[in-house]
Amino acid sequence: MFFHFARGRNLVVAFFLACLWKFVPAAHATSCTTQSQMTPAERDSFSRTAEAVLADVQSGNAENIRAMAVPAVAADFKGMSDSVAHLKPLVQTATITIDSLYILDATGNPPGGSRSDFYCGSPVVVWSFPSLPPGAYAVAIVHATGTPHPQQVTVILSKSTDNRWLLAGMVDRPMTSAGHDGLWYWVSARKYAKSKANWDAWFYYRLATDLLDPLNSLSSPNLSKLQQEADQIRPQDLPGTAPMTFNADGELFAVTAVDTTTALGALDLDVHYKPDATQAAQLQDPTGARKQVTAVMSGLLRMHPELPKAFHGIWVHADQGTASLFALELPMDQIATGTPPVSVFPGQSSH
Repeated sequence: MFFHFARGRNLVVAFFLACLWKFVPAAHATSCTTQSQMTPAERDSFSRTAEAVLADVQSGNAENIRAMAVPAVAADFKGMSDSVAHLKPLVQTATITIDSLYILDATGNPPGGSRSDFYCGSPVVVWSFPSLPPGAYAVAIVHATGTPHPQQVTVILSKSTDNRWLLAGMVDRPMTSAGHDGLWYWVSARKYAKSKANWDAWFYYRLATDLLDPLNSLSSPNLSKLQQEADQIRPQDLPGTAPMTFNADGELFAVTAVDTTTALGALDLDVHYKPDATQAAQLQDPTGARKQVTAVMSGLLRMHPELPKAFHGIWVHADQGTASLFALELPMDQIATGTPPVSVFPGQSSH
């Protein structure tokens, strides 16, 4: 079982499994053992291994973790080493608790087979992996709490030929954002959806999903319901394959991405736009640059006056390729608004 580690919004584990939970044909028969179904020996062995991994993360002992890893991970260890360095200060003084355990038996899988689904417990949760090699695997969901930034860590183990559990992967996700957990964001998203504040609701649903879903490969009744609620209110004017464009203060702006960030502590809306040649030239002057990015902020607030209810401020980035030409964050009460701009859905043009 070969995992690689990458850094992004979260630590993401990539196996040759882009874990999908959608039900499609040709999945192989497998079995899942939940924590309550395990023998005491299985549960203890599995828990001790997961706890040992987290203890080494807390101490920053990457070499010890390497010695516990499957050969493929040990041979290409930089991603794991980077992950340990990132996670150590977040969990160094945390209380470690095993939240849930699963043993996934895929010993009957044919080599090179298609997706494998594991149906676990009642109510049923589903783990799904494409092209899973024959073998026995285990997943431990661990909570590291009692710190300013509690973390949910998913430890993935693979059973060796000599019946040892070896580390095959690890995923770290925060349990809170701007001081609130996933359930709080879910409840708040429902309130915003009820009042038709769909931009607020959409981003709060996304935050709830990020905080509650440990691995993006797990399907449960609650997670499915969360996704269904989010899909029902998804705003049509979000940028995607095409930018969202709008005309504000006499200029056309092309917004390429909108997300959330807590980089400055509070929850901000994080906005990226692509300036045209004239706008890029204006960004060379600090006064002109500030005027331009605040026009983007003001335009968004005029189109979506509900945003100050949900966010501390807006952080705007003017991008040219992979470089940022200018960036500015302002609290909502410092962003002036005026005449509503002309908004254009992604893929359309403005006149």
